[in-house]
Amino acid sequence: MNIQRYLAHLEFEKRYSQHTLLSYKTDLRQFTDYLYNQYSITQLAEVQNLHIRSWLVMLVNDGISARSVSRKLSTVKSLFKYLQLNKVLSINPAINLSAPRSGKRLPGFVPEKEVISLLSQDLFADTPEAKQHRLILELLYTCGLRRSELINLEIKNIDLGRNCIKILGKGNKERLVPIGRPLVESIVEFLNKRTVDGTQNNSYLFYNRKGNKLDPKSVYNIVVRYLSMVTKTERKNPHILRHSFATHLIENGADLNSIKELMGHSSLAATQVYTHNTIERLKDIYEKGHPRSGK
Repeated sequence: MNIQRYLAHLEFEKRYSQHTLLSYKTDLRQFTDYLYNQYSITQLAEVQNLHIRSWLVMLVNDGISARSVSRKLSTVKSLFKYLQLNKVLSINPAINLSAPRSGKRLPGFVPEKEVISLLSQDLFADTPEAKQHRLILELLYTCGLRRSELINLEIKNIDLGRNCIKILGKGNKERLVPIGRPLVESIVEFLNKRTVDGTQNNSYLFYNRKGNKLDPKSVYNIVVRYLSMVTKTERKNPHILRHSFATHLIENGADLNSIKELMGHSSLAATQVYTHNTIERLKDIYEKGHPRSGK
């Protein structure tokens, strides 16, 4: 169905992350399974607009969220656009299709007091593994890193002389993130321990017990474990620490353009969503505290 060639294009030419590639593979497998089971279609050239619309209706009826349906449609649209541009298909059956509208979901975040508790030394045992866990949490929050950026962080990209870290973000875009004295001290302590225990030859900052680069699931489990100790926030994952990084910067007066650069966003629109958190928080404070709020 030319899908493998398309996925190879995403991996080697567009340089999509493994996490994103997995999402594309899953969406396309679900789509092609539906085409075969419902219409006995085995070739993408047979797909018509009505087949894709039928698939979208099925997803909605199955209780798939509007946001997920939109993502899946975007995947399918991208596939057919690629096939048309490469003259595999003359007509794009996905053109002019739109997904159901979804309500805006504000990014969750952890309150500052709870982040302070999260990074407290009291939560962590005096072991090399626990020290690595704490530094993982500290970097995710203090630098606003994505999980993939943290996992792929190499020691050579940490400049302790200039107090900054070079991050390789989405689309292989590089950015410099400044780091303060507390984080510098945590990194130095951690690197000294690495030298002592013989793992200094590992180019990545973080590693598992076998000396290999951390996998995404391990980072997820670490974050959930420690967040569960300090917060009742519903969403507990590595990305919520990145959201907290941006939200707290805005609450403390940082300008959007600076936050955009620190987070590696390609457009200011992606950063502006964090202003809504602050607005909603102010509304909540007003409604609870002002005698004329109507509450």
